[in-house]
Amino acid sequence: MTDQTDQTDRTEPTRTSGEGFRSGFACFVGRPNAGKSTLTNALVGTKVAITSDKPQTTRTVVRGIVHRPDAQLILVDTPGLHRPRTLLGERLNDLVKTTWAEVDVVAVCFPSDERIGPGDRFLVTELAKVRRTIKIAVATKTDLVGPERIGQHLLDIARLGEETGTDWAEIVPVSSVGGDQIDLLADLLVARLPDGPPLYPDGELTDSPEETIAAELIREAALDGVRDELPHSIAVVVEEMGLRADRPADRPLLDIHANLFVERDSQKGIVIGHRGSRLKEVGRVARTQIEAILGTPVYLDLRVKVAKDWQRDPRQLRRLGF
Repeated sequence: MTDQTDQTDRTEPTRTSGEGFRSGFACFVGRPNAGKSTLTNALVGTKVAITSDKPQTTRTVVRGIVHRPDAQLILVDTPGLHRPRTLLGERLNDLVKTTWAEVDVVAVCFPSDERIGPGDRFLVTELAKVRRTIKIAVATKTDLVGPERIGQHLLDIARLGEETGTDWAEIVPVSSVGGDQIDLLADLLVARLPDGPPLYPDGELTDSPEETIAAELIREAALDGVRDELPHSIAVVVEEMGLRADRPADRPLLDIHANLFVERDSQKGIVIGHRGSRLKEVGRVARTQIEAILGTPVYLDLRVKVAKDWQRDPRQLRRLGF
């Protein structure tokens, strides 16, 4: 593997016409916590998807846009495919499978620090049913293991493809953290896009609404340090968001009022913490991240509410945007 940490190619001006320009969509899929969101951010060159060491962090389809002189690559980061235990899980899986059929390339992520398991086989078996889509295998997190383990992992990925009838167009090892072969992966994805003009304006890095970005960054901050059973129970809804009217143009302030929902009263206390200490820290971290991405000072008002068993309740899921 070669170290390719230089980000300059991903920020060069996009050529808007001319022979050979390519544009299209590539989707990252994998079981939960396979490194999909971190890989999306590494390719875009900035943060567009939230990350966490908690499985099933991603709940929406996030698009990150890579601008190159020869192409525009739209990356679609999806929730991790898993055997669902709740109605929310079923809807997230449906979201993943719908996305597979709508993109030009599907890149399956297999973390190098974990062996190929039943979850990977289940995912690839399902993906094999999508016949027309090009499939690439990506061995992620190579910075966490040695060369011998990487070599065995690549052989295991190839064998999984053979056993499931999946024809891998490429099998490529990468490290999002170290930057190893990130540019090579971008080249391989771009080479399989159709010819076409740019689909997004030059400089636009994501098509996620600002309210969605804010809600996801709040949830990311809330996920940090919570117990294993709590992450799946957390949802965030931005109720109101807008620039404060009485501020001068050169000193804007973005007001964000958001509700952080949990499923039980006992979870509410965990999120708030002793005398509100944990909620204050969530607000501080989230506000810093939102300001960095949106480029505007933020006043963030967070409230914690209980939506009983919302992951299993169709009415509550609709209310929370699922």
